[in-house]
Amino acid sequence: MLVQPVLFFTVGDKAAVEAAFAWAHNVTRLSFNRITAATMEPRGCIGEWDDRLRRFTLYVGTQRPHTARADMARRILHIPETQLRVVAGEVGGSFGMKGGHYPEYALALWASRKIERPVKWIAERGEGMLSDDHDRDHISEAELALDRDGRFLALRAHNTSNIGAYLAPGGIISPTMHLGGLAGTYTTPAIYVEVSAAFSNTTSIGPYRGSGRPEASYIVERLIDNAAREMGIDRAELRCRNTVPASAMPFKTGLVYTLDCGEFGKNLERALEMADYVGFDRRREEARERGRLRGIGFANIIEQTSQAQGETVMVRLDPGGTVTVIPGSISHGQGHETMYKILLSHRLGLDEADIRVAHSDTDLAPDGGGTYASRTAVLGGSAATIAADKVVAKAKKIAAHALEAAEDDIEFADGSFRVVGTDRAIGLKDVVQAAYVPSRLPKGIETGLYEVASFSPEIPNFPNGCHVCEVELDPETGVTRVLRYVVVDDVGTVINKLTLEGQIHGGVAQGIGQAFTEHLVYDRSSGQLLSGSLMDYGLPRADEVPSFEMDENPVPTKTNPLGVKGAGEAGNVGALAAVMNAVVDALSPLGITHLDMPATPESVWRAIRTA
Repeated sequence: MLVQPVLFFTVGDKAAVEAAFAWAHNVTRLSFNRITAATMEPRGCIGEWDDRLRRFTLYVGTQRPHTARADMARRILHIPETQLRVVAGEVGGSFGMKGGHYPEYALALWASRKIERPVKWIAERGEGMLSDDHDRDHISEAELALDRDGRFLALRAHNTSNIGAYLAPGGIISPTMHLGGLAGTYTTPAIYVEVSAAFSNTTSIGPYRGSGRPEASYIVERLIDNAAREMGIDRAELRCRNTVPASAMPFKTGLVYTLDCGEFGKNLERALEMADYVGFDRRREEARERGRLRGIGFANIIEQTSQAQGETVMVRLDPGGTVTVIPGSISHGQGHETMYKILLSHRLGLDEADIRVAHSDTDLAPDGGGTYASRTAVLGGSAATIAADKVVAKAKKIAAHALEAAEDDIEFADGSFRVVGTDRAIGLKDVVQAAYVPSRLPKGIETGLYEVASFSPEIPNFPNGCHVCEVELDPETGVTRVLRYVVVDDVGTVINKLTLEGQIHGGVAQGIGQAFTEHLVYDRSSGQLLSGSLMDYGLPRADEVPSFEMDENPVPTKTNPLGVKGAGEAGNVGALAAVMNAVVDALSPLGITHLDMPATPESVWRAIRTA
């Protein structure tokens, strides 16, 4: 199915790695199954041409409305951006797949102008399975060199990626953009990676939750498990020996990344404690007595986030004292509205009920990078905070004028401006009302109280954590159940614990789906997609996903004003490795050291029969 590679990419110090590989402790070949987002709502849009205004409006599920407007206006329709409005609204699930724009969107606009009526298009499920961007679909050959004491010396890998029939806009994100994750949370001094990308008769690939991060974590964590078994070292102990200590921060890894902060050893220690790792042998023996095989798997994860573009947010205090927040990014299930309300309520001393978030419309927001790569809390939250501080700075001038005091003598706290050392004060809402009355303003101050701010960090940050998964499988049927799943995460400052846990839960569930059942299968002779419906494509069901046990180990980063690191993809980044390490551990008493995803009952059963 693959043809001649069309892209070859390398990163790392090849000479240093080859020098360290006097002998390679193990070589592992890993395959990543091709998957799709399978969103609850398929792709769809409404294109509308207004002949009176000579202007298009596109209502569409997209993660990046400003980018969609720019690309379609400039490159496809050849019109000024002012003639195209994009309204995103709720997108019904995305996970990266709706980050770009597809041909149907521009065609709906074109058709609307032709017939002078709105045109609606929505994909049926079968169309989506065929034409939505897919992802993963890599084959990796990786090696890890260790010394006699189990210290990591070098890692090298060669990845071959099936990028589909043609190169989509995000087609090389997963193969090339997050290879630094191969360093993991470890001190491995030398790493070298080669990536080949090849065209085939399959659908093009694009971003899917994690976009290369889960693959990197999977490779290094599977290698560590194999090395630990070969050397007779406890798998948790081998990780501890090679973990970057908190005292070494900032730490330059063996590949690309310079980590700014984190307590990786504490993540692992806490996760093992929560999972009762010391009692696992007893549980394994109890399962054996019942004719079952039990395994436990770990994954120490790290990912780079918030590295692309910046984000812009407007904070507008309306004459009545309420607040409208207009971010450039959109919310499609992450709870961004709540996040912005929490931040601004705290910053301005106002009730959350007085704060409204208006987003998803290019006519409202002046600019926007979009919602992807765990970036909104970091970039949008920071921009909103900076805009709020600018609002307070202007309001302080107005308050000083109203209180007949010097601006330097005014302090702001809990929604009020106060003259230091006195009981003279004025509330923020009163200042807002004055801001819209020219006669109540000091000389040189314009009416209104609204500010725009952008935030683009100089360096990225690195969410990290530890996942522990425990499984039990029936050797007679190959059916595997996830019994327990523990996560300890460091996403920096936690703004909203509830939505944080929801993000982790969703990401882990998607990882469980890829590990066990999700797989896009093509007929090798005809190129026909065989898993083109939800009858054939195995999304995880509720009874296949356990309850999750979570804890946080927040180490705030200094790369942004809030100390946040991002959490949208962390669950998926760790789940593949943790689950498959647990499955292989369950099979290891039979001499099985490797199994590719998905670990379906049939593949597990066959592995047992051929062991």
